[in-house]
Amino acid sequence: MTFVVVEGPEGAGKSTLVRWLGSTLRAEGRDVLTVREPGGTPLAEAARKLALKSRHDRAFGAELFLFLAARADLVERVIRPALESGQVVIADRFGLSTLAYQVAGRGLPRADVEAALRVATGGLCPELTLILDV
Repeated sequence: MTFVVVEGPEGAGKSTLVRWLGSTLRAEGRDVLTVREPGGTPLAEAARKLALKSRHDRAFGAELFLFLAARADLVERVIRPALESGQVVIADRFGLSTLAYQVAGRGLPRADVEAALRVATGGLCPELTLILDV
């Protein structure tokens, strides 16, 4: 199982690095799946659209649960099956983004957000997290 996450602020180059890592590993013969958060399933894309559409016109807890619903669906329908089949999964954002946006950005209690994250991910943690600091 190889699960890699790329984290960092908006515009840091996360998506570019995810694409580069994916293509480099594929060129080496690895079976690679790249995903972005939120997104990747119909439910996750709908949650993404809602969450990004009206960022300032909703309760912070509602925003958290939109993102967690997207993550839970992506993990169970896409990421976990890919890992179980032997694919390398590279994600553009994961749990640290939730902590940054909902705890540091929105002021939600860290312990509560971490507990909700564990439920949404089923305890799945990346083996490697790359944090872009630009």
